[in-house]
Amino acid sequence: MVFSHISRLLSQPMVQNLSREALLKLDPEIAHRLTINAIKLGAVAPEELADPSFFETEIAGLTLKNPIGMAAGFDKNAEVPNQLCDIGFGFAEVGTLTPRAQEGNAKPRLFRVPEKQGVINRMGFNNEGHAAAYDRLTNKKQVGSTIGVNVGANKDSSDFVADYVEGVRLFAPVADYLTVNISSPNTPGLRDLQSGEALKRLLGEALHARAQASVRVPVFLKLAPDLDEKQMDEIVGVIKSVDLDGLIISNTTLGREQIAGSEHVDEAGGLSGKPLFNFSTQRLAQMRMRVGNDMPIIGVGGVHNAKSAIAKFAAGANAIQLYSALVFGGMEMLRDIKDGMAQKVRQDRLKNVSELTSTDVEGWATGKAHI
Repeated sequence: MVFSHISRLLSQPMVQNLSREALLKLDPEIAHRLTINAIKLGAVAPEELADPSFFETEIAGLTLKNPIGMAAGFDKNAEVPNQLCDIGFGFAEVGTLTPRAQEGNAKPRLFRVPEKQGVINRMGFNNEGHAAAYDRLTNKKQVGSTIGVNVGANKDSSDFVADYVEGVRLFAPVADYLTVNISSPNTPGLRDLQSGEALKRLLGEALHARAQASVRVPVFLKLAPDLDEKQMDEIVGVIKSVDLDGLIISNTTLGREQIAGSEHVDEAGGLSGKPLFNFSTQRLAQMRMRVGNDMPIIGVGGVHNAKSAIAKFAAGANAIQLYSALVFGGMEMLRDIKDGMAQKVRQDRLKNVSELTSTDVEGWATGKAHI
């Protein structure tokens, strides 16, 4: 009822131009729904200028027009991935999608931390399920869009691994890449899949399902930042033994040191946005040192301007993703980041943006680098 009313409102020109300041005064979930509907209706204009040729990025067999993607969580149900690519993202990741539709956790479950440009969420994989997203991707995916599908497990599932296998099996023929998301803190027991034997079973069965598909779609594993040295070593031991295509580092953190004293510091859930940047980027660099230079890594967590984007590459990322920072910076942040990265490439006389990757892995891994 509320959302149908919102959809009618969005047909009015004044609301199509709803300012970021106005959105920040609304309940976070209503503001998010407004944004999705506005993009659906074309209220966010497609990018007019083509990306410079030096932004073209090869990762895990994919060719991206630029290495900046929309992270999972924004377009949970594959409603606007084509439009996101038209707006200027090099790729868009939809989901997290579970086999069956589920409501997620009780509301309120999404909290802004404006003074720190952070967000806390305990959404709980709320989504419409596989079938709805599959229908959209099958019937509406446009040529030139690079769309990843992030798959997860239903909260009440008796076998989490079986849910991931089902997601891989279903979406492998229609996705440009798949992400196995075992790092959300909002589904009890899910992060346990990051450990030894459980991870071995998960990846073994998921990659077997991928091998049976009609095309070989790249599969990424999305990890939490809340891993210690021993856990990272254990994960690397597993992934080096399987045919995994890449990593996404990282998901949200359960830590609260970065927002101590803030209003919502005691809310349960994962913290994302600017406060996560240094922490997640250190984990990225530490994993880069462990896996070497050949494994693709998508860096996500706290990117909020061009400087932070460039730093994420320096720590070892081959591509990056945004989401939470857009809550405070708006979609124009994407253009600002691109402009800053283009300036850096030209200033350093680089031939391609990929030359920004791994220029300061040790500094970030040891905590000497930060922004």
